[in-house]
Amino acid sequence: MTENYKVGNIIKGQVTGIEKYGVFVSVDPWYSGLIHISEISDEYVKNIADYVKVGETIYCQILEVDEENMHLKLSIKNINYKANNDSNIKETRKGFLPLKENLEIWIAEKLKYYENISKKENKND
Repeated sequence: MTENYKVGNIIKGQVTGIEKYGVFVSVDPWYSGLIHISEISDEYVKNIADYVKVGETIYCQILEVDEENMHLKLSIKNINYKANNDSNIKETRKGFLPLKENLEIWIAEKLKYYENISKKENKND
């Protein structure tokens, strides 16, 4: 079971409690975790209940693993944490990599597009 719980992994859990300082999450029959209020958003969090509800299934990123106490330190700050079981969209850990890989191609395509428009306009003059 611990092979699934490595720092950086994104896991699914169920919100079991909300306190002023954070969110309690049940991950499986053995492991539970805490999302500290500072790991909910980069913005000021006035009310944690604006982000999650008790009983809701969410995605969490693992920050720390305490195998001895079977406890996880979790975050939802930098991920799409809402678990939408109806969606075919799968989250990846690529971040800005697709932008880096495709930016020059996209720029070249747009430049070619505008060159063609400019050529057509010059033809019509």
